[in-house]
Amino acid sequence: MHPRFTRAVSQAKFPVTRSPGKSFAHRSELRHAKRIVVKLGSAVVTRGDECGLALGRLASIVEQVAMLQNQGREMLIVTSGAVAFGKQRLRHEILLSQSVRQALHSGQNQLKEMSVPVLEARACAAAGQSGLMALYEAMFTQYSTCTAQILVTNLDFHDEQKRRNLSSTLLELLRMNIVPIINTNDAVVPPPVPNSDLQGVNVISIKDNDSLAARLAVEMKADLLIALSDVQGLYDSPPGTDDAKLIDIFYPGDQQSITFGSKSRVGIGGMEAKVSLTWYLVAKHLITGTVLSKKCRPTVEQQAEMARQGGRTLASLLPEQRAEIICHLADLLTEKKDDILAANKKDMDLAERRLSQPLLKRLSLSSAKLNSLAIGLRQISSSSRDSVGRVLRRTRVANNLELEQITVPIGVLLVIFESRPDCLPQVSALAIASGNALLLKGGKEAANTNHILHQLTQEALSIHGVRDAVQLVSTREEVEDLCRLDKMIDLIIPRGSSQLVRDIQRAAKGIPVLGHSEGICHVYIDVDASIDKAINIIRDSKCDYPAACNAMETLLVHRDLLRTPLFDQIIDMLRVEKVKIHAGPKFASYLTFSPSEVKSLRTEYGDLECCMEVVDGMQEAVDHIHKYGSAHTDVIVTENEETAEQFLQQLDSACVFWNASSRFSDGYRFGLGAEVGISTARIHARGPVGLEGLLTTKWVLRGDGQTVADFSEQGSMKYLHENIPIAQKLFSSPSYSASS
Repeated sequence: MHPRFTRAVSQAKFPVTRSPGKSFAHRSELRHAKRIVVKLGSAVVTRGDECGLALGRLASIVEQVAMLQNQGREMLIVTSGAVAFGKQRLRHEILLSQSVRQALHSGQNQLKEMSVPVLEARACAAAGQSGLMALYEAMFTQYSTCTAQILVTNLDFHDEQKRRNLSSTLLELLRMNIVPIINTNDAVVPPPVPNSDLQGVNVISIKDNDSLAARLAVEMKADLLIALSDVQGLYDSPPGTDDAKLIDIFYPGDQQSITFGSKSRVGIGGMEAKVSLTWYLVAKHLITGTVLSKKCRPTVEQQAEMARQGGRTLASLLPEQRAEIICHLADLLTEKKDDILAANKKDMDLAERRLSQPLLKRLSLSSAKLNSLAIGLRQISSSSRDSVGRVLRRTRVANNLELEQITVPIGVLLVIFESRPDCLPQVSALAIASGNALLLKGGKEAANTNHILHQLTQEALSIHGVRDAVQLVSTREEVEDLCRLDKMIDLIIPRGSSQLVRDIQRAAKGIPVLGHSEGICHVYIDVDASIDKAINIIRDSKCDYPAACNAMETLLVHRDLLRTPLFDQIIDMLRVEKVKIHAGPKFASYLTFSPSEVKSLRTEYGDLECCMEVVDGMQEAVDHIHKYGSAHTDVIVTENEETAEQFLQQLDSACVFWNASSRFSDGYRFGLGAEVGISTARIHARGPVGLEGLLTTKWVLRGDGQTVADFSEQGSMKYLHENIPIAQKLFSSPSYSASS
């Protein structure tokens, strides 16, 4: 079962009391589903060799179905697998029988190579039904869940009395908390033939388990039908073919533009059958019409493709043109200030009762913030003029062969951010400056502000005809759905809570993720620290903006400073600033009446709270940070230069400061103009990531068509002597460019 379904369904408070049969308008309502039909296709339950069942996969599905059943839901399973189970059993019997006959006939143990005849599907089903059911019973028994088997055919639904009897039996089983396991009786069912009734959607024949599941869902007034498949979903062409694209939302009229492949690898259904059952459920109002509605906006895949095409045009513009776009966006932020603040007020009013104070502070915009944004954008504009196409290395690899390494955009960026509408123009400006296409996914709490900021961004892009290079994803796609677009997105940059970043890092299996999961920043007060510097740095690091990822979360104090004037002043200042202190284990042991003891030394509070712990010296502080920190930003306050240099050298964090606030870990303060985030990764970009972090390189070789590659030992030695560097690292020589 897809984990997204189990998460969505299992989040409700129990017992579930919803009346069955009422349709859902949105995916978020799935948690209220009471009666659920789960359809397991042949390709899901069958092994790759088509002989036998995929036991591990089946056990996982049974576990999740039993969990939902035990939570108070009514679960029905429509399963395939009898043919595969029977095929395995009959193959074994035939091979055993052949080997015995050969041994008796020849009188020897020298057996000839044996072949298995083609097995008829109905015979396999007859041989496999009992074994399949016994397997289900054994698996469900592990979770104290009882099951019952029901075999049906198409005729059972055509006869009114039989249909009523079937519904009555299923309802009685559900009342007794039993999971019905339903299958078409493949031992007697005729071969499938095209059905004229599938041309409409009011009737559906039982010719496979897809149609059986749809018919049962309607007859039993199910809340939810989960049709499991061995592919991710519906593609516009068979998923194994080149350029096949996954379709997130299927609209009326799209069926003509889809090329369906053959039936299922091991069953008789396939994706076309699943589309037919969907239309049947829509007609029967089990699926609300708003799910499959008239196409009014592009899908996220189409937006990604539009962004990629727009991004390529953007990258081909002159540096001055990209800079002009960014300057125009900065002007719009100040010109349209009233409109932006009005939209932001709508978001603030809606979020006031739902969000915590730190999140509300992130959501809020002001005239000062917008002015600061505009200044940052102009700074990006000036630094963008020599970013794309800069030559980093130029080498003559042979006569008339010149090799260059030049900077190029990464491609399509997906930036997912929460409660930070000011992130949108910042990231957009960096993407424009670096020639990257951009997909933006903002939090719904900032929907109004994000909408107007995106409109202004596209207005600025329009002056050079690249409006589509920056797209705002405003449909209901979940983050997990976006993270699987590995063929369309080149880099994901999450900006939000540590939980959001961790979820994205887990979901994005095929796409690199740039960011940090936590901002657990430390400030260490050494025994040789200045009182004034220590007080100022602690106050700024913790109290200036406690919700920021570069705010201090843990204060480490040298043991010899306890009960000194410096320590007393630190405590008094934190008390005045209303900072709640959580005592670490060692600090608590020194106190008779200590503050509340910290639950974890690895906590990002994001508020006026911090942990305070005692260490014996600089080395223990470094060890503590390595063990409990997040490699984000860490600070030492001391007047001892030797101690400071050891701290700076030994500590393995993205940013390490001496006598400076952790709040300086910021792209704007670093002179980057703005940042897309702060990375704690070990490769590519680290620390505040600005324009340089959104660029990669490519190699360009210019030749005369006469020189050939000689990889012999003699040829290699020749190239070794002729390989004359013209320029090694040219970061310090901006006069070089791709055209120079």
